[in-house]
Amino acid sequence: MNGTTHAAIGTVTGFIIANNLQSPPAETALLVSLGTISALIPDLDIDGKLRGKITLSHKLFRTIAQVIGVLLIIYSFYEGVGMKQWIGAGSGFALLSISIRLKQKHMLTITGIGVIIGGLALQEQWLLFLGIYVIIASFVAHRSYTHSLVGLLFFGFIAYYLDQSLQIKGVYYSCFIGYITHIIADSKFLPFNKRGVKLFLPFWNKEF
Repeated sequence: MNGTTHAAIGTVTGFIIANNLQSPPAETALLVSLGTISALIPDLDIDGKLRGKITLSHKLFRTIAQVIGVLLIIYSFYEGVGMKQWIGAGSGFALLSISIRLKQKHMLTITGIGVIIGGLALQEQWLLFLGIYVIIASFVAHRSYTHSLVGLLFFGFIAYYLDQSLQIKGVYYSCFIGYITHIIADSKFLPFNKRGVKLFLPFWNKEF
């Protein structure tokens, strides 16, 4: 399934959660955004050799790195204090600068490192786990661990700590369910998918 469809499903997921919680407009926008992003996250495992056959492109990788850099800068000035604020913002600017110069095969690894540095500077566990996730995704094969229950569990930790940090109802569910929708949409449970997902890696390679 292509990225546009995954994003649309994630958007609807975030909106439904916000609607059920009767969230105010600002929080609704946040939950919709988180649902959309989370529904795209599993495809960070895309290998450069497959870029002509799969959804995400080099430009999108670069955009993701730049968006993370900008968000890191904004978050640092919003949540950071003193030196932590400047270290976090500096990490964001460095990520923006580096992302412009890197080739596709380097993009995700460096992005993950930058996110980890930002997480350590801001003492935010969700950023630290997100950075680790991104680095792992840059090395594994497409539709492998990020599309498995192991990947879902790991992302669940990211969603949990983000929820704890923001203290906004629906954050965890928008992220977690958004991620689940991607796995379901790529699975053989939908008859038009020729390939499935290896849910039980590393214990079982069967596609579902």
